[in-house]
Amino acid sequence: MTQQEQARLQVLNNLLTGYMTTEQAATLMGVSTRHTRRILAAYREKGAAAMAHGNRGRRPANATPSTLAIEAVRLARTRYAGVNHTHLSELLREREGIDIGRDTLRTILTNAGVNSPRRRRPPKHRVRRQRMPREGMLIQVDGSYHRWLGKDGPQFTLLLAIDDATGTVVNRPVL
Repeated sequence: MTQQEQARLQVLNNLLTGYMTTEQAATLMGVSTRHTRRILAAYREKGAAAMAHGNRGRRPANATPSTLAIEAVRLARTRYAGVNHTHLSELLREREGIDIGRDTLRTILTNAGVNSPRRRRPPKHRVRRQRMPREGMLIQVDGSYHRWLGKDGPQFTLLLAIDDATGTVVNRPVL
């Protein structure tokens, strides 16, 4: 019996002995007076067992049948070994007629110790492209906006062109 059920049982006993009113019992239990009367009637009829919910101990209506879960685990270990969980759920639906959702199947298989073989690849870090094979095939130009002549001077753009094949500055002014 949970703590809440024990507290309700104590309140109902106080209500039956006359130590409190129905309104006070309803306030203590956090329910309406009408529901308090319903709980009290069930308590008089069934005793302390009336405090437990009627569905306690039952299997949920939307639970996956255990035979279906066992069959899915068997197929994942034999015929579809090495298939990731998402693909396996699609294969089971199409080929075997077993309709299990991806997340439900993942939970069943993980609990059975059948992990998905799929692992994420590490991202490629800055894959550099190859330089051009001959000089003059690609010229890279970049510009920099700045007040090159001081704070009071006008803003100019400094342009720089670099040959990709050799890495040298193109058309460098002669000083």
